[in-house]
Amino acid sequence: MAMVDEPLYPIAVLIDELKNDDIQLRLNSIRKLSTIARALGEERTRRELIPFLGENNDDDDEVLLVMAEELGVFVPFVGGVEHAHVLLPPLETLCSVEETCVRDKAVESLCRIGSQMRESDLVDYFIPLVTRLATGEWFTARVSSCGLFHIAYPSAPEMIKTELRSLYSLLCQDDMPMVRRSAASNLGKFAATVEYAYLKADTMSIFEDLTKDDQDSVRLLAVEGCAALGKLLEPQDCVTHILPVIVNFSQDKSWRVRYMVANQLYELCEAVGPEPTRTELVPAYVRLLRDNEAEVRIAAAGKVTKFCRILNPDLAIQHILPCVKELSTDSSQHVRSALASVIMGMAPVLGKDATIEQLLPIFLSLLKDEFPDVRLNIISKLDQVNQVIGINLLSQSLLPAIVELAEDRHWRVRLAIIEYIPLLASQLGVGFFDDKLGALCMQWLQDKVHSIREAAANNLKRLAEEFGPDWAMQHIIPQVLEMINNPHYLYRMTVLQTISLLAPVMGSEITCSKLLPVVIAASKDRVPNIKFNVAKVLESIFPIVDQSVVEKTIRPSLVELSEDPDVDVRFFSNQALQAIDHVMMSS
Repeated sequence: MAMVDEPLYPIAVLIDELKNDDIQLRLNSIRKLSTIARALGEERTRRELIPFLGENNDDDDEVLLVMAEELGVFVPFVGGVEHAHVLLPPLETLCSVEETCVRDKAVESLCRIGSQMRESDLVDYFIPLVTRLATGEWFTARVSSCGLFHIAYPSAPEMIKTELRSLYSLLCQDDMPMVRRSAASNLGKFAATVEYAYLKADTMSIFEDLTKDDQDSVRLLAVEGCAALGKLLEPQDCVTHILPVIVNFSQDKSWRVRYMVANQLYELCEAVGPEPTRTELVPAYVRLLRDNEAEVRIAAAGKVTKFCRILNPDLAIQHILPCVKELSTDSSQHVRSALASVIMGMAPVLGKDATIEQLLPIFLSLLKDEFPDVRLNIISKLDQVNQVIGINLLSQSLLPAIVELAEDRHWRVRLAIIEYIPLLASQLGVGFFDDKLGALCMQWLQDKVHSIREAAANNLKRLAEEFGPDWAMQHIIPQVLEMINNPHYLYRMTVLQTISLLAPVMGSEITCSKLLPVVIAASKDRVPNIKFNVAKVLESIFPIVDQSVVEKTIRPSLVELSEDPDVDVRFFSNQALQAIDHVMMSS
């Protein structure tokens, strides 16, 4: 008897836990649905588990969300594609619940299942489900239905296709703004499945209704549809149907709609072709760049490089560049920051002469901006300008500003400059670097902010790799070693960190003759933090030096540290000794 009852046990546990007052237990059992389905087998999953889940739809939203997600990957557990339709009823119920994220997840799962179903099953089960939801009494069902039409439509017979198109049209005119919003946001996906003749007739009339909606939240979703529909239509149809709409939207009374247009406009340029772009879209974009709402200017400024790439350089210089100059002195720091993050990309688009004459002064003014994010955005993209105008001109015009920023009061700006130094060094060459930037690199090692000192140490390592050990021996090592006598222990720790980074680059001979004696001397420091960092450095550099040096110099120093009164010093020195012993044994 026990053998007969055994398969019932998992479902009994599931039912018990699903009815449990503790939400965590219910969540755990729902997450184990696939395990339970495997235990039950395909037939019992279809006959018992799925109907049970269909009845269990009044639970906490968190449980329902997990259920909606689990059911989306349940096709293999119910017997494969031929039985996929049994998963639709519980998901249909979840499409009508109040919580938006549960409905969205149910729609996502239905789309995943629908895309795997056989055509005959789509007609028999999926399309009736979409129709029921689209004509549902509760607005939540109608909202969910909008995201399913693009799965249902391609497989429908001709007569049902007509019905689906008219249903979607009704949803776009629904009394509830939430339904119209959902219809507007899913229109692009649905339109991609509709035949071209109906796309021009039915779908475009639906779209035009949405663009005139009295709710700005519906209109701004219709803006997204502009780009999607523009890609589906022939260029001449796009000019006829989409272009007037987008031009009107660029002057919409709601700033949120204009914001969406500013984000999407460059995508439409390719759809309508060069001439309508020049006559219609460029003036619309210029209006958005000069919009009275800062949010719209931010969106427009962030797309300025993408928009200029579509235009020919003369058009960009004539129409867009004057706006860019205005934005570089905009009253909103966020507009200037958005512009700074993309403006460097305009250099390759406009070419060398226009960059030197028009863009360089803008770069300089943004480099001196009072807002640190604006300066950061310019610094991080300097290489794009270097490719266009060359390093000589870049160094003459921008280097003084960079040197000034190296001492900026905001540490993140100093950090960005440090991270850019190795790239700048490789482009400037060793002579120019020593003359202009060498002193700065040493200065950063004594910065008050730990992140700057750490970055400065890494920077010296990368410079040593770039210019070679001989250069480092002459320009870096003496100054670094001199700092070991700094009265503040934090700066002495930075020297130790720098030595551990430089040792692999400098090689065994310089490490033994110059670096190691300084580290050994530091092991006598009165500060425990210095001593345990000495142990760490010795552990990192012993593989570089000869075994005789390890035995004569490194090991005795570590043995002495392993008897230190401080527990951390003893720990790290013993750890280093173990590492040495391990290497010796394995070799």
